[in-house]
This record gives sequence, structure tokens and C-alpha cells, in this order.
Amino acid sequence: MEKLDVAIVGAGVVGLAVAAEIARRHEELETIVLERHGKFGQDTSSRNSEVLHAGIYYPAGSLKARLCVAGNAMMHDFCARHDVPHQRLGKLIVARDETELAVIERAYEQGTANGVPGLTLLDKAAAARLEPHITAAGALYSESTGIVDSHKLMARLERLATAGGAMLAYKHAVTGVKPVADGYEVTFVGPDGREDAIGCRWLINCAGLYADRIAALCGIDTAADGYEINHVKGEYFSVAMGKSRLVTHLIYPPPLPGLKGLGTHVTKSLDGRARLGPNVAATAGPEDYDVDAGHLEEFYRAAATYLPFIERDDLAPDMAGVRPKLKTKGAEVADFIIRHETERGLPGLISLVGMESPGLTSCLAIAAYVADMVDMGL
Repeated sequence: MEKLDVAIVGAGVVGLAVAAEIARRHEELETIVLERHGKFGQDTSSRNSEVLHAGIYYPAGSLKARLCVAGNAMMHDFCARHDVPHQRLGKLIVARDETELAVIERAYEQGTANGVPGLTLLDKAAAARLEPHITAAGALYSESTGIVDSHKLMARLERLATAGGAMLAYKHAVTGVKPVADGYEVTFVGPDGREDAIGCRWLINCAGLYADRIAALCGIDTAADGYEINHVKGEYFSVAMGKSRLVTHLIYPPPLPGLKGLGTHVTKSLDGRARLGPNVAATAGPEDYDVDAGHLEEFYRAAATYLPFIERDDLAPDMAGVRPKLKTKGAEVADFIIRHETERGLPGLISLVGMESPGLTSCLAIAAYVADMVDMGL
């Protein structure tokens, strides 16, 4: 059995960023990324709004707050240095009427506590100057929020990882993990349908939608330890190009209680098109990417509360993604789980579970956080 230093499960944006960072720091470490699909980023990483979030909403001191704020700055710098298409568009969180002004003021206070730069509270007139076609009694403007081409970002991370010596093993689905004396034995099914195994000193679980399954293979009681994932589908509807041109920023209503979602908001693509979403929809499973055209009315009614120019005929079903939300109780806000499992008697196993938004924004900061854990254990 071949023995390597590091095995990373999952070639989404987080797994690729971790591979690139470890390869950058430690070219001497033999690193492999095991990915069940035939190419990178086929799940959550390529089915999202591609927004670079600022880190406004998350509880102060949480991993989501810290890594999002750091990751936003790192991402803008990385994309500029590596020619990854991106834009610092800016975002408005709008109060649709005066009763919501207190909500955006609290968001401003939370973002300020989190160290988010470039936040400004706008009155009705100032909001109208930035976005004259929307309905807003006021708004919170976030200068650092932007968008990125996630596919080109992942392609760049893949090239950096392989340039540093990491191996990308596509069509390799992990089926078993066994702790051994000096690390882990990882069983997988390869592209030929045959089962094989490798050994590794470090096993890093970046399996996204399936991270709880990988954790269970490692012997973790996912229900008892809070690692269970709830697959939540988010659908998007596109906006006709003529109406897309009427907004120039990302436009968000106030977030849902407990950050169960950010409301039906407007995102923009790099070509200027606008998209509404995501909603929170029931899913038949982690690969259910169907968009229910019957939800058009739901999207229209939500958007019309702050986009008075929207008509039903402007909307069309676009795409759907599935988010790996951790199961929580009530209005509790779930944080990222990024943990070196030494306390469970599993040294060398690093778990990353519940890597939903802002995982894309945070991926470079997450990678540095994980690589620091590896550094400490070497």
C-alpha cells in the first residue's frame, strides 16, 4: 500500500485551497486530493451566487466572522495577482420600510464588531443615489462585497496545488477510513471501479456535502457530536437582461432569523446579468438540482418588495445548489467546524464540516487555518 503524507478528501474550492496552501508551505510533503467526481467543484462550489461576502452577519469571534473578514481581503488580493476575474461591486442591505431600519442598524453594529471595513449607513436619499430604481427607506452599504468567477478561481488553485507537487485524483470515491499506528488507511473506488487503498499521516476531510459521512467513516458519532449535515436546496431565477441593467450593486433584504438564509436577494454575474435567490427549498437529496418553475410567484413577490420594476415575465428558472447546513436547534447560528481531532484520539485527522456560505469567500483563510494545524503537528 502506498503511503503518503497528506490525503485531502474533496476537490471543492476549500479542498483545493487547502491543497494549494500545504503545497506552497511544504513541497516535501506528498499530498493527494481524492475527489469522487471527474473534475473539481461539481457540488456546492460551482452552484452558488459567487459572492465574496464581507462578514457582516456572523456572531463576533466565530470562525465564520473571522475567516470571512480575513478571506475577503485575501481573495481580492489573490484574484488581482493571479488574474482571476472578479469585481468589488459593493452590496446594499436594504430596509424596505421604516420598520426595518433598526435591523440594518444592528447589521452595521455586528459588521463593525467583526472588523468589516467600508460599512456605511445610508438614508433614503443616499440609497436612491446609488440605486435609483429600488425601494428602500435606508440601506447598509458594504464596499468590500464583490463577486468572483468561482470556476476560474478553482482552476487557478488546482494549478497552484499541482505546481507545488500535490496530486489530484479524480473519480476516486472514498469508501472507508481505518486509523492505523502512524496515520490512516483510506480505501477508495477508482475510475476502473476497483477498490484500492493508500496510507497517509494526515487526513483532511473537505468533503462538503458528504463531510459528515467521511467523519462517520473515521469513527465520529456525527449525531452526538453535532456533525450531522442537513442538505438544503437553494433555487435561483434569472432576471431579464433589460431589467438586470437597472441595478448595479448586489441588493439584499434583511437576513432571515438565525441566519437560516439571507432572503431572496439580487446577485450580479461578471457579465452584468442579475439573478434572484437562493430560496430555502426541500430537496430529494444532495444531488437534487432541479428548479421548480412553480416557485416563480414566490420569487416575484419577494423581489417586488424592493424591486418595483420587476414583472413576472422578467423571471425564468435558472439553477439550483445544495448547501451543507449543520443541524442546529432553534435560531442557533451554526458555525464552521474546523477541528484537529486529537481530543477524540484521532491525531492527524482534520474535520471541516458545515462548509456552506461564506466558504467560498473564506477558502484562502480556511486553508491557512488548516495549514497552521498541520504545521503545529509536524
